[in-house]
Amino acid sequence: MPVTLPKHFFVRQDESADEDFYLQPRFKTHIDDETIVNLTEYYAEAIPENGAVLDLMSSWISHLPQKQNYRAVSGLGMNSEELEENTVLTERRVQNLNTNPSLPYSNESFDAVLIAVSVQYLIQPLDVFNEIARCLLPDGKCIVSMSHRLFPSKAIYAFHALPPEEKCRLVGSYLNHAGLKNIEFIDRSPIDADPLWIVVGEK
Repeated sequence: MPVTLPKHFFVRQDESADEDFYLQPRFKTHIDDETIVNLTEYYAEAIPENGAVLDLMSSWISHLPQKQNYRAVSGLGMNSEELEENTVLTERRVQNLNTNPSLPYSNESFDAVLIAVSVQYLIQPLDVFNEIARCLLPDGKCIVSMSHRLFPSKAIYAFHALPPEEKCRLVGSYLNHAGLKNIEFIDRSPIDADPLWIVVGEK
Protein backbone atom coordinates (compact mmCIF):
# COMPACT_ATOMS: atom_id res chain seq x y z
CA MET A 1 0.00 0.00 0.00
CA PRO A 2 1.32 3.52 -0.81
CA VAL A 3 2.90 5.38 2.08
CA THR A 4 3.67 9.10 2.21
CA LEU A 5 6.36 10.12 4.69
CA PRO A 6 7.76 13.58 5.52
CA LYS A 7 10.83 14.38 3.43
CA HIS A 8 12.70 15.80 6.41
CA PHE A 9 12.61 12.36 8.07
CA PHE A 10 15.38 11.26 5.69
CA VAL A 11 17.78 14.18 6.08
CA ARG A 12 21.18 13.41 7.63
CA GLN A 13 23.79 15.52 9.40
CA ASP A 14 26.44 14.19 7.02
CA GLU A 15 25.33 13.93 3.40
CA SER A 16 28.82 13.18 2.09
CA ALA A 17 29.49 9.92 0.23
CA ASP A 18 28.74 6.87 2.38
CA GLU A 19 31.65 5.07 0.73
CA ASP A 20 34.01 7.48 2.49
CA PHE A 21 32.40 6.92 5.90
CA TYR A 22 32.58 3.13 5.59
CA LEU A 23 36.01 3.02 3.96
CA GLN A 24 37.71 1.71 7.12
CA PRO A 25 36.41 -1.60 8.51
CA ARG A 26 34.86 -1.60 11.97
CA PHE A 27 35.36 -4.97 13.63
CA LYS A 28 33.16 -4.26 16.62
CA THR A 29 29.64 -5.08 17.72
CA HIS A 30 27.07 -2.33 17.96
CA ILE A 31 24.83 -3.82 20.64
CA ASP A 32 25.59 -5.48 23.98
CA ASP A 33 26.41 -9.19 24.20
CA GLU A 34 23.12 -9.97 25.98
CA THR A 35 21.21 -8.19 23.23
CA ILE A 36 23.04 -10.18 20.57
CA VAL A 37 22.09 -13.41 22.34
CA ASN A 38 18.43 -12.41 22.26
CA LEU A 39 18.61 -11.53 18.57
CA THR A 40 20.30 -14.85 17.76
CA GLU A 41 17.62 -16.72 19.68
CA TYR A 42 14.92 -14.93 17.72
CA TYR A 43 16.61 -15.82 14.43
CA ALA A 44 16.66 -19.47 15.53
CA GLU A 45 12.90 -19.31 16.08
CA ALA A 46 11.96 -17.33 12.98
CA ILE A 47 14.22 -18.59 10.17
CA PRO A 48 13.52 -22.08 8.81
CA GLU A 49 16.14 -24.79 8.83
CA ASN A 50 17.91 -24.98 5.46
CA GLY A 51 16.46 -21.62 4.50
CA ALA A 52 18.12 -19.13 2.17
CA VAL A 53 18.98 -15.91 4.01
CA LEU A 54 19.92 -12.41 2.87
CA ASP A 55 21.79 -10.37 5.47
CA LEU A 56 21.25 -6.84 4.20
CA MET A 57 23.55 -4.02 5.30
CA SER A 58 25.79 -6.81 6.52
CA SER A 59 29.08 -6.61 8.36
CA TRP A 60 31.69 -8.94 9.87
CA ILE A 61 29.12 -10.82 11.96
CA SER A 62 25.51 -11.76 11.19
CA HIS A 63 24.30 -12.94 14.64
CA LEU A 64 22.84 -16.11 13.11
CA PRO A 65 22.74 -19.23 15.33
CA GLN A 66 25.85 -21.34 14.73
CA LYS A 67 24.06 -24.67 15.18
CA GLN A 68 21.44 -23.98 12.51
CA ASN A 69 21.97 -24.99 8.90
CA TYR A 70 21.12 -22.67 6.02
CA ARG A 71 20.96 -23.37 2.32
CA ALA A 72 22.77 -20.10 1.64
CA VAL A 73 23.56 -16.85 3.44
CA SER A 74 24.14 -13.88 1.16
CA GLY A 75 25.62 -10.71 2.60
CA LEU A 76 25.34 -7.22 1.11
CA GLY A 77 27.20 -4.43 2.89
CA MET A 78 29.44 -1.40 2.52
CA ASN A 79 32.89 -2.72 3.41
CA SER A 80 34.55 -5.66 1.64
CA GLU A 81 36.96 -6.41 4.51
CA GLU A 82 34.09 -6.74 6.97
CA LEU A 83 32.19 -9.04 4.61
CA GLU A 84 35.25 -11.22 4.05
CA GLU A 85 35.61 -11.65 7.82
CA ASN A 86 32.02 -12.93 8.08
CA THR A 87 32.50 -16.68 7.77
CA VAL A 88 28.78 -17.55 7.76
CA LEU A 89 28.31 -15.83 4.41
CA THR A 90 28.27 -17.96 1.27
CA GLU A 91 28.11 -14.91 -1.03
CA ARG A 92 29.31 -11.33 -0.56
CA ARG A 93 28.46 -8.11 -2.38
CA VAL A 94 29.44 -4.50 -1.73
CA GLN A 95 26.70 -1.99 -2.56
CA ASN A 96 25.48 1.38 -1.30
CA LEU A 97 21.71 1.07 -1.00
CA ASN A 98 21.39 4.83 -0.62
CA THR A 99 22.62 5.39 -4.16
CA ASN A 100 21.40 2.10 -5.67
CA PRO A 101 18.44 0.57 -3.83
CA SER A 102 17.96 -2.20 -6.43
CA LEU A 103 18.98 -5.58 -5.02
CA PRO A 104 21.14 -7.79 -7.29
CA TYR A 105 19.10 -10.94 -6.64
CA SER A 106 16.39 -12.84 -8.50
CA ASN A 107 12.72 -12.75 -7.64
CA GLU A 108 11.68 -15.07 -4.80
CA SER A 109 15.22 -16.02 -3.76
CA PHE A 110 15.15 -15.88 0.05
CA ASP A 111 13.23 -17.34 2.96
CA ALA A 112 14.36 -14.46 5.17
CA VAL A 113 15.84 -11.00 4.68
CA LEU A 114 17.53 -9.49 7.72
CA ILE A 115 18.44 -5.90 8.57
CA ALA A 116 20.22 -5.83 11.93
CA VAL A 117 20.54 -2.45 13.71
CA SER A 118 21.11 -0.63 10.41
CA VAL A 119 17.71 0.43 9.05
CA GLN A 120 18.28 3.94 10.45
CA TYR A 121 20.82 4.66 7.70
CA LEU A 122 18.48 4.15 4.72
CA ILE A 123 17.49 7.35 2.91
CA GLN A 124 15.36 5.53 0.30
CA PRO A 125 13.76 2.86 2.51
CA LEU A 126 10.55 2.44 0.52
CA ASP A 127 12.52 1.52 -2.60
CA VAL A 128 14.71 -0.88 -0.62
CA PHE A 129 11.73 -2.60 1.01
CA ASN A 130 9.98 -2.96 -2.34
CA GLU A 131 13.09 -4.83 -3.46
CA ILE A 132 13.08 -6.94 -0.30
CA ALA A 133 9.50 -7.99 -1.00
CA ARG A 134 10.43 -8.89 -4.59
CA CYS A 135 13.29 -11.11 -3.41
CA LEU A 136 11.33 -12.93 -0.70
CA LEU A 137 9.83 -16.32 -1.33
CA PRO A 138 6.09 -16.71 -0.62
CA ASP A 139 5.64 -16.71 3.17
CA GLY A 140 9.22 -15.45 3.53
CA LYS A 141 10.00 -13.00 6.32
CA CYS A 142 11.66 -9.62 6.53
CA ILE A 143 13.17 -9.20 10.00
CA VAL A 144 14.31 -5.72 11.03
CA SER A 145 16.02 -5.38 14.40
CA MET A 146 16.73 -2.05 16.09
CA SER A 147 18.27 -0.66 19.24
CA HIS A 148 19.12 2.81 20.52
CA ARG A 149 22.68 3.05 19.21
CA LEU A 150 23.59 4.69 15.90
CA PHE A 151 26.22 6.67 14.04
CA PRO A 152 24.70 10.13 14.62
CA SER A 153 26.01 11.77 11.48
CA LYS A 154 24.68 9.07 9.13
CA ALA A 155 21.35 8.21 10.76
CA ILE A 156 18.28 9.84 9.27
CA TYR A 157 16.50 12.58 11.22
CA ALA A 158 13.54 10.34 12.12
CA PHE A 159 15.76 8.04 14.18
CA HIS A 160 17.07 11.00 16.16
CA ALA A 161 13.67 12.54 16.78
CA LEU A 162 11.15 9.72 17.22
CA PRO A 163 10.63 7.67 20.40
CA PRO A 164 11.11 3.89 20.14
CA GLU A 165 7.45 3.07 19.55
CA GLU A 166 7.25 5.55 16.68
CA LYS A 167 10.49 4.24 15.15
CA CYS A 168 8.97 0.77 15.09
CA ARG A 169 5.79 2.17 13.57
CA LEU A 170 7.87 3.91 10.91
CA VAL A 171 9.62 0.67 9.99
CA GLY A 172 6.24 -1.06 9.98
CA SER A 173 5.12 1.47 7.40
CA TYR A 174 8.07 0.45 5.20
CA LEU A 175 6.90 -3.17 5.36
CA ASN A 176 3.30 -2.18 4.75
CA HIS A 177 4.27 -0.09 1.73
CA ALA A 178 6.06 -3.13 0.25
CA GLY A 179 2.89 -5.20 0.58
CA LEU A 180 4.09 -7.44 3.38
CA LYS A 181 1.51 -8.84 5.78
CA ASN A 182 1.19 -9.97 9.40
CA ILE A 183 3.44 -7.09 10.47
CA GLU A 184 4.41 -7.54 14.10
CA PHE A 185 6.41 -5.64 16.70
CA ILE A 186 8.40 -7.78 19.15
CA ASP A 187 10.34 -6.49 22.15
CA ARG A 188 13.21 -8.83 23.03
CA SER A 189 15.10 -6.35 25.20
CA PRO A 190 17.25 -7.97 27.89
CA ILE A 191 17.41 -6.57 31.40
CA ASP A 192 20.22 -4.05 31.97
CA ALA A 193 21.50 -4.14 28.37
CA ASP A 194 20.81 -2.44 25.06
CA PRO A 195 17.16 -2.71 24.03
CA LEU A 196 16.13 -4.92 21.13
CA TRP A 197 13.09 -4.04 19.07
CA ILE A 198 12.13 -6.28 16.16
CA VAL A 199 9.67 -5.52 13.37
CA VAL A 200 8.81 -8.48 11.16
CA GLY A 201 6.53 -8.91 8.16
CA GLU A 202 5.70 -11.80 5.81
CA LYS A 203 5.25 -11.95 2.06
